[in-house]
Amino acid sequence: MDFMEVLAKIGQVIPSAPRPTRRPSLGRRLLYTALAAIAFILLSATPLYGIDKAGLTQLSPVISIVLAMSSGTLAQLGIGPIVTSGLILQILVGAKILDIDLSNPEDRTKFTLATKGLAIILAAVEAAGFIISGVFWFIPQTKPLWIKIAVFLQLMWGAILIMILDEAIQKGWGIGSGVSLIILIGVAQRFFAELLAPHPATEEINEPLGLIPYIVNAIQNKNINLYDVFIGRLFRGLPSVTGLIVTIVLIAVISYLSVAKINIPITVARYRGVKTRIPLQLLYVTNIPVLLTAILISDIILVLNLLETYLKIDVSGIRMFLSSPSLARIIYDPLRTVSYIALFLLLCIGFGILWVEIAGLNPEAQAENLVKADLDIPGMRRSTKVLSNYLARYIYPLTVFSSIAVAVIAIIGDIFGTFGSGVGLLLAVGILYNFYQILVYERTLEMYPLLKKFLGE
Repeated sequence: MDFMEVLAKIGQVIPSAPRPTRRPSLGRRLLYTALAAIAFILLSATPLYGIDKAGLTQLSPVISIVLAMSSGTLAQLGIGPIVTSGLILQILVGAKILDIDLSNPEDRTKFTLATKGLAIILAAVEAAGFIISGVFWFIPQTKPLWIKIAVFLQLMWGAILIMILDEAIQKGWGIGSGVSLIILIGVAQRFFAELLAPHPATEEINEPLGLIPYIVNAIQNKNINLYDVFIGRLFRGLPSVTGLIVTIVLIAVISYLSVAKINIPITVARYRGVKTRIPLQLLYVTNIPVLLTAILISDIILVLNLLETYLKIDVSGIRMFLSSPSLARIIYDPLRTVSYIALFLLLCIGFGILWVEIAGLNPEAQAENLVKADLDIPGMRRSTKVLSNYLARYIYPLTVFSSIAVAVIAIIGDIFGTFGSGVGLLLAVGILYNFYQILVYERTLEMYPLLKKFLGE
């Protein structure tokens, strides 16, 4: 029994939602998607039994947004096990370390089960790490073993429920991806909290977290300070008008880049050389480089937190190099901020190129698709190698450009305090645009049923 089969056997432990025998209507799938969203919100609002809330170590904003982790709740592990397991196996398959053909239905099923199996293992490791580190209690040594076992089981139960929700949506009961939906919920929660939350930001800062409640209170007390509203709160890491303005600007920029295309002229041999164009998205790798970079940084920070708490190793210096930049940090700690920005850019470029290679978006794969579709590029010999060299002039520059573009957007968002953070905003806009495309496609199929037969739906 090989490695993938072992993981697949473990993956079968989790109950699996069956594929619908008949595709549910768009309205019903929207309802199921909304129910899945409500279920995750309830998980993230349900505290763990047996922990000391005041003794919790708060997660960094990057971790809580990207991995949808909510401290001290059933959603403590978030989507970390799912995303990390999928990333590991995708890289192993893309590097040909695992002999899996994802175009083969049987191998695809095995890959899906193996991903679930590895996610269970990672969830158990992360849950054990939280328990052993003692971050949930003031004095961990005084807590009985049964309490720790109960917390461990709750963490595993929450992770498994999130896996089931994600799989049910992906199998056709909902819209889009469960992971994307959960990330979007996390970003939306933070966005509206920073805009509307009336509670104090922290125990040390006795002013409303939300920008609107802060402005309303200032107007009522007749002590409105424009500098504080635009700059002061930004320096203190709180929502500001500057952050709101930059948020709106970045949403517009991301929306434009998401629809911008680069057209490559081709001819269709089967239709006597009819000329047309193949559009390549300007953001060729979309938000994948930022997502993978943020996940890697989040996992490293999580490990550092566990090392510091459990092994008492001082990792504060390393953590500072992995902290998101801000306007205050640029001024008072420029060296570490520039180091973080350089590291973030390099990781995004590296992950962008890696994703193009393992996801079948590289020039060789695209050239093979053109040849199989009986398409030619005007003035060039119909050869996979020739077409590949031609496409490489577009694809690799687009990969590097789009990786840098999304990285810069995320960094600018963090520096100017955008609502939901720079990384969160980039992910949220990309996810919303993807949902919009899915809804337009689905609505078109419902309006014109004959298209279903034409498209093989």
